[in-house]
Amino acid sequence: MKRALVTGATGQDGIYLTRLLLDKGYEVYGFVRGQSNPRIPALLDNAPGVKILKGDLTDQPSIIRAIEASQPDEVYNLGAISYVAYSWETAHLTSDVTGKGVLNVLEAIRLAEGKDSGRIRFYQASSSEMFGKVQQIPQTESTLLWPRSPYGVAKAFGHHMTINYRESYGMHASSGILFNHESPFRGQEFVTRKITSAVARISLGLQHELRLGNFDAQRDWGFAGDYVQAMWLMLQQDEPDDYVVATGEMHSVRDLLDISFARVGIDNWDRYVVQDSSFLRPAEVDQLLGDASKAQSVLGWKRETGFQELVEMMVDSDLQFYSVKG
Repeated sequence: MKRALVTGATGQDGIYLTRLLLDKGYEVYGFVRGQSNPRIPALLDNAPGVKILKGDLTDQPSIIRAIEASQPDEVYNLGAISYVAYSWETAHLTSDVTGKGVLNVLEAIRLAEGKDSGRIRFYQASSSEMFGKVQQIPQTESTLLWPRSPYGVAKAFGHHMTINYRESYGMHASSGILFNHESPFRGQEFVTRKITSAVARISLGLQHELRLGNFDAQRDWGFAGDYVQAMWLMLQQDEPDDYVVATGEMHSVRDLLDISFARVGIDNWDRYVVQDSSFLRPAEVDQLLGDASKAQSVLGWKRETGFQELVEMMVDSDLQFYSVKG
């Protein structure tokens, strides 16, 4: 039986990945922050059998203890402060967790491996936000990184540190440069879930207005359940590498609004949605579009869920939730 350690296990990707690994027969340990993390029950409900280990990515001794306790064959580092807008308010904390936290995990693995480098396979959750002020469309593994937020800068640090440990110590360390990916487990602060949640509440008469920032921002949106498959596939390869994971399709926030409101039978959303400049980023990322050709050819990965299906899935989930909760 293989063993895996998943940091950030209570997040959207953590839940899907933990469930995938359990289904494949792994013994899975979820590394979670906080003594009373409110998301632990959701993880246990959706991935029964996962074993919880407490710690913090900023506290390397707790990572070392988690590796000693789990004795993993694979480590997936999904832990981060992942809300981009919040990273401007907490630039130091974001840098410590999302950036230096990667270094803490890599160093803990290096110490655990000793001279047996490559024994523990490592996955780093890199992000399309590293591309920021994009220098090429679509973006590939070799596109210049130009991050435009503290979050993007922290992710770029972790990405390059992963490459450095791979090249310096021979570690089996891979990065998945994942473009935006969503699901019903997405946090309410993210624009996709903010929209689908509000649309469900508006259709039920529980909310009357939705305030958003940039309607015209365009992203490459996929389904998190598809993307965790790519994470696992990366660590099954003989050689570590970096891979873009994306759909190759770009949609705007307006497209999200169109599909979401249409799902509940509202054709004209203008009377419900207000543009609010307080939600605009200090430095906007206008377009992100990924080229996943390498992941498709080398890993054999492909996305299964289309954009409209994804958005409708999220709206339906929120409708069910608020119909019960009220």
